[in-house]
Amino acid sequence: MKCLVIVNPVAGRGRARTQWSEQARKLKDSGVVFDAALTTRPWEASEIAEREAGNYERIIAAGGDGTVHEVVNGLMQAGGKAALGVIPLGSGDDFAKLLSNDLIFSFPSKNAKTFDVGRISAGSCVRYFANGMDIGFGAHGARNITRVPRFLTGFGAYLGALVLTMVKYPLLRVRIQLDDAPAFELATAMTAVMNGTTFGGSFRVCPEAKPDDGLLDLLLVRAVSRLEILQLVPKILRGSHAGDARLRLVRAKRVRIESELPLLVE
Repeated sequence: MKCLVIVNPVAGRGRARTQWSEQARKLKDSGVVFDAALTTRPWEASEIAEREAGNYERIIAAGGDGTVHEVVNGLMQAGGKAALGVIPLGSGDDFAKLLSNDLIFSFPSKNAKTFDVGRISAGSCVRYFANGMDIGFGAHGARNITRVPRFLTGFGAYLGALVLTMVKYPLLRVRIQLDDAPAFELATAMTAVMNGTTFGGSFRVCPEAKPDDGLLDLLLVRAVSRLEILQLVPKILRGSHAGDARLRLVRAKRVRIESELPLLVE
């Protein structure tokens, strides 16, 4: 079995660049035969995955969740011809949390598992996600992580982004429909649609989500104050927020979100 490893050197705020040689050695020691391609710009991982999907049985994303996201989009555009592998070298590595450690360096001896993939349609634009997507506080936090000092890495970088987002974040008015149920209006600080359990490195937004059950798990947080966000953060970190009156956890196969104003989607 031959694999292609797509390496994003800037993942993990440069962690991937410094650790890739060690990871390559581990792959070779595990008997994995592979080629490697290093990306140089955004969305190049997606282009490589789509172009090479028919030439390899496994395409491995070596980087963070952004790298996984790009590779998944490339594989889906190619019709799912190759299986996805992950070497977690990012800041959060939320998708990798869905995988057992023995899957990472033993591709030749493991059968591929089937995971669900979310599909986002916005006009003529189509994107796919393996872990999740959100609007509101989380999406703005993901954008703000680029403004966090570079000496902060991993979960510390996400906490820095959280602090920056607290200064200014949107309260959105959206209309949501779940499957064929009647649509409802929602004023929301954050709405997350998840295939996995976690985003932002350690925020267990949908702790009961299963990536292979054919359902999307949603966290709907109503419009809340900064103080209430600070109260919710430790609960969501622990995954103990179910039942809090300020939010809802629901499931659906199909989710429709409408807004009169443009939305930042992460």
